[in-house]
Amino acid sequence: MPREVEVREIMSRLEVRNLTQTFAQKDTRLQVLDDLNFAVDEGQFVALLGPSGCGKSTLFNIISGLTVPDTGEIYLNGRRIYGNTGDFAYMQQKDLLLPWRTVLKNVLIGPEIHKESLDTAKVEAQERLAQLGLSGFESSYPMQLSGGMRQRVALVRTLLFRKDVLLLDEPFGALDAMTRTVMQSILLDIWAEERQTVLLITHDVEEALLLADKIHVLTARPATLKAEIPVSLPRPRSITDASLIRLKSELLALLQVEMSRVFDAD
Repeated sequence: MPREVEVREIMSRLEVRNLTQTFAQKDTRLQVLDDLNFAVDEGQFVALLGPSGCGKSTLFNIISGLTVPDTGEIYLNGRRIYGNTGDFAYMQQKDLLLPWRTVLKNVLIGPEIHKESLDTAKVEAQERLAQLGLSGFESSYPMQLSGGMRQRVALVRTLLFRKDVLLLDEPFGALDAMTRTVMQSILLDIWAEERQTVLLITHDVEEALLLADKIHVLTARPATLKAEIPVSLPRPRSITDASLIRLKSELLALLQVEMSRVFDAD
């Protein structure tokens, strides 16, 4: 039976303004972000593509408040935000599951923190776990799960924080190709149901094209915005669609230029 969705007004325009970030490295400073600017509209699904090591995860750490930028500002709904505000649900590359808690208790961390009714939250948690192919593993511990299963548990935990903005850092990176395809479809279903604002880091060009409304292409480190590519194709999309193939060629050409900069620098 479909879960009843609480009707709420979602306001979640995210703006990144003039972000610059450097880190100490031996006797020098390593610049990671260079005057980075972009916006994500309310309810939009945006993918971030860029060379490995260009600063995408650093960007998420800044948005979520885990890292303080050298310069620049983050705005949410026109309000400048500082530090860990609790406005975002952030799924990092590592699943970060608590090894002493069962699967069910791991995914209920959000409702516990927010002092919600755990009886109600457990019903939703079990529905989400079943939706992601984890029914029957509620009492298992993280060490008993495969890497891909742990990643799916982490996604359920992220969803149960019930934030209007999701930051997803390669959520399907640990999954095999077939499971990834299924998970992409499920994520789109959840997004269509909830209409949260989603910012997705991925290294998979096809994944970005299948999921996103818009793709932000970042340059090699120090990262700045190279291009914004709208993806106006109707969903569900197919990787064999001629329009998608043309966009894929465009994106690969942009990324190839940035990857050549990485190797030239080395």
